[in-house]
Amino acid sequence: MKVVIAPDSFKESLTSKEVADAIERGIKKVLKNNIEIIKVPMADGGEGTVETLISVVGGKIVETKVIGPLGEEVNSFFGILDDEKTAVIAVADASGLALVPPEKRNPLITTSYGTGQLIKKALDLGCEKIIIGLGGSATNDGGVGMAQALGIKFLDEKGEEIGFGGGQLNRIVRIDMSNLDERIKATKIEVACDVNNPLCGPNGASRIYGPQKGADAKMIEILDKNLEHLANVIKDNLGIDIKDFPGAGAAGGLGAGLVAFLNAELKRGIDIIIDITQLEKYIKDASLLITGEGRIDKQILNGKTIYGISKIAKKHGVPVVAIVGSIHEDAYELFDEGIIDGIECIIEKPMSLEEAFIKADILVERAAERVMRIILIDIKNV
Repeated sequence: MKVVIAPDSFKESLTSKEVADAIERGIKKVLKNNIEIIKVPMADGGEGTVETLISVVGGKIVETKVIGPLGEEVNSFFGILDDEKTAVIAVADASGLALVPPEKRNPLITTSYGTGQLIKKALDLGCEKIIIGLGGSATNDGGVGMAQALGIKFLDEKGEEIGFGGGQLNRIVRIDMSNLDERIKATKIEVACDVNNPLCGPNGASRIYGPQKGADAKMIEILDKNLEHLANVIKDNLGIDIKDFPGAGAAGGLGAGLVAFLNAELKRGIDIIIDITQLEKYIKDASLLITGEGRIDKQILNGKTIYGISKIAKKHGVPVVAIVGSIHEDAYELFDEGIIDGIECIIEKPMSLEEAFIKADILVERAAERVMRIILIDIKNV
């Protein structure tokens, strides 16, 4: 029997690797022999993406210092895969919300400059391909900070460079691309982007994601107008219409900036991860795929991790079981869609969310044990 374990993380509780390890322990309580277990932890482009990919495919972590969201130097890092030519960068690790204390969150001033510094460092180390995960950003600057770190100048009516933050974008009248790092032109940049939000408007970056970054109603109005102004300047200066581009609003408009300034390609995060980890190679002859995440609902049909890997399993006729922290009532529709064959919740008795977080490791292990015991009943009956 060959079982592939490919879970996402349980947010605020377990990394995807910790989930995979717990599932493996649960399986081995039931089956110690005559079983092959392949663990391929998944990631979504946010915190933990770099470490997860390095743990699966090999490579190294590069530690460095960058300018954080508040303009102060912070410790950061990125990964270089074992091919020594591919860098993996998570925006969360340089320009992320976790780097800003709640009382200091203000997207009018936060900058994506540190993300640009990570890109430059990857180029310095000879990387020819860069994969960037957009999850967990603290910024709403349209990627201007990132571009500034790579040599692009954003000039006001006096010909002076603007400062940091989404509150500065309305000052831009000209974009000077002449000092952009030349190595960018020869570098393939793929961006893990799992949202389709445009840059501005009712579903844009500021209105949808601004509040979680500290923006109040007044700030949101300013930020939205400023991103629209940026889009107009980009169109006038660069001839690129980025305003309504799907995914342009990701990470406070960083999706737009990466496309407009670096000619990056936005792709579904799970598709990038599946390609890097060569997941299909492991799934195609498996007896069972066990996946998981903190909460399962119908929204996974929008291209989330479970949907992406389940599609591969179904392609090869492999049954899929999801071990999850909670089950939304609309998740049962996934059975009708043929995406999932079984769902097992880790909660075994009434408990608080805090208790569930604390005990998550053992709860996942026990859930995996229950799944395998039920599967063995079926096998014995056959």
